[in-house]
Amino acid sequence: MSATAMRVEFINPFIASTKRVFETMIGITVERGTPYLRGTSETHEGLIGVIGLTGKAIGTAAVCVGSDVAINICERFLGTRPPGVDSDVVDSIGELINMIAGNAKSQLEDYQMQISLPSIIRGKDHMIDFPHQIQPVCIPFTSAIGDFTVQIGFIESK
Repeated sequence: MSATAMRVEFINPFIASTKRVFETMIGITVERGTPYLRGTSETHEGLIGVIGLTGKAIGTAAVCVGSDVAINICERFLGTRPPGVDSDVVDSIGELINMIAGNAKSQLEDYQMQISLPSIIRGKDHMIDFPHQIQPVCIPFTSAIGDFTVQIGFIESK
């Protein structure tokens, strides 16, 4: 089965939500780069916050950040800089993807989606495997505290 093209109505809420969450909760402005289809061998180093959404559409949203960016995000949330990637940093990235997905979900009301609990993957050379019929879209962002990518992949339920 070939991959299904993502519909813009699934992508735009995640772009708007990411901008809104960073501005209101972290206090920084982020700039979106050009979205692209993720390659089959594209890996990340650092942390990936992953959350699933189900309903009339199903899919996954992920925020991919390097360790330094994750520490910077945690510092903005807590007001103190953690010494390294610790449980507070991991929790901050989980909360970040939860807020991004929750905000995007509210913009996708017609799909009556529910959100799973976030999961965090950390380490070197890792990637999220989306179901084979979903071609994930990567949306790069730049900011004063570092660059990161949001990956989303959704299809309508049958």
